[in-house]
Amino acid sequence: MLYTYRLKTPAEDFCPITAQVQGAVAESGIQEGACMVYCPHTTAGITINENADPDVVTDLLLAYRKAFPDRPEFRHIEGNSAAHAKATAVGSSVWIPIKNGRLVLGTWQGIYFCEFDGPRSRTFYVSVVSNGREIE
Repeated sequence: MLYTYRLKTPAEDFCPITAQVQGAVAESGIQEGACMVYCPHTTAGITINENADPDVVTDLLLAYRKAFPDRPEFRHIEGNSAAHAKATAVGSSVWIPIKNGRLVLGTWQGIYFCEFDGPRSRTFYVSVVSNGREIE
């Protein structure tokens, strides 16, 4: 089952999407399987990281800015090559196991849509699949 979500993003941030992803799992009715969260944008990504302390997101954004600064040598005409580099480093998707109809995440983990070139109107997809052991 494929679910589509839209969100408005700020200039640069990690936007929490765990609730939407868990909602897709619940709506699917799948008890055991996996779900993939996918971002179809080249200047944004999807990651799993700590969701208890907001300073972690602040620190991650700082680390990405330091690791991938905007550089005058970049040739991409849109001027957002640093955002492309950050998105490539983060990745465009994650897989999460499902057990008893719930995402299998660690105690402190949350799923984030990572915006590196906003503000924008963005889309992400959640695909929920059964492991084939469902009662029919």
